[in-house]
Amino acid sequence: MTTVIRAVRLVDGGAATDDAWIAFADGRVRDRGTGDGWRAVAADRVIDGAGGVLTPGFIDIHGHGGGGASFDDGAEAIATARALHRAHGTTRAVVSLVTASLDDLAARVAVVAGLAAADATILGSHLEGPFLDVGHKGAHTPGLLRPPDAAGVARLIDAGRGTVRQVTLAPELPGGLAAVSQFAAAGVAVAVGHTNATEDEAFAAFDAGATILTHAFNAMPGIHHREPGPVVAALRDERVTLEIIADGVHVHPDVVALAFTQAPGRIALITDAMAAAGAADGHYTLGGLAVTVTDGTARLDVGGAIAGSTLTQDAALRLAVRAGVRLATAVGALTHVPARAVGVADRFGSLAVGRAADAVLLDERLTVRSVWVDGIPV
Repeated sequence: MTTVIRAVRLVDGGAATDDAWIAFADGRVRDRGTGDGWRAVAADRVIDGAGGVLTPGFIDIHGHGGGGASFDDGAEAIATARALHRAHGTTRAVVSLVTASLDDLAARVAVVAGLAAADATILGSHLEGPFLDVGHKGAHTPGLLRPPDAAGVARLIDAGRGTVRQVTLAPELPGGLAAVSQFAAAGVAVAVGHTNATEDEAFAAFDAGATILTHAFNAMPGIHHREPGPVVAALRDERVTLEIIADGVHVHPDVVALAFTQAPGRIALITDAMAAAGAADGHYTLGGLAVTVTDGTARLDVGGAIAGSTLTQDAALRLAVRAGVRLATAVGALTHVPARAVGVADRFGSLAVGRAADAVLLDERLTVRSVWVDGIPV
């Protein structure tokens, strides 16, 4: 079946094209163009986009749940949370897992591996812990944090059967740089985060193979004029993608805009969403820790640290644009940039001919109207 979506503003590849059309067939982008060129396509279905904004499907490389469900709680919970985020435009996602014992993490990574084998919209797992700095633990159980060791790293990699996409770790921990190299050698995208690293220690991690900064500015030293810290290291290193939680709580909108200016083409807008995304305020649990969500902001009951977000990626897009980020640039931060960061840009994150037919149609307020996965409306 061939589907044509016409009369849209196509935002892809860093550019916006008015009066555009695109054709999907067999789960792929078959053709695209402008004006009335779509009439030459033998389409089974033609959809009038009515001037809406059409983008590639969003890709979230860091999120923990939504719709009242946490990714840590198994296959059914993952399905519930993915449905919530898919409705907001996130067509592909890495399933992030919070700190737990190695036994529990290995079991959870194995569950995600099984799901990824059956569902290509799940890109694999992201281990956010347990190799984190206790002083920047955020919403992670301190008693379960530990320095990395080769055997523990190998166990988690093996449990994932090639589906561990990303790991966040503090490279200044004993064994940290060796772990960076070990994960990177296994094809895992290594992120510096929940860390007390200095600028030099962050640079050392990047030289060892780390390529991402986990939720930049959060759970790490801030920028000081005499101690630049890991954020400045990431901004200066062209190899590094910086995750940003653009919810107006984790990072001020002006700082979101500043990050885009200082690291062009290297900002990935993530959700870091916990179970309360798309659900009501109230009491939740994240990684065994009690969390209360008030007015959409999640905080630990003990200590008051921010405990993930209730963000969806369409809302992140709207905030970035309101902050002054160019629409095409902000869309890239939801699509091509995160796809590249976890090694799937050859298939996803673009509506170029031959890529997966994942797309999001938004109205003039950038609210989601329709979503397609592999050319099928969802």
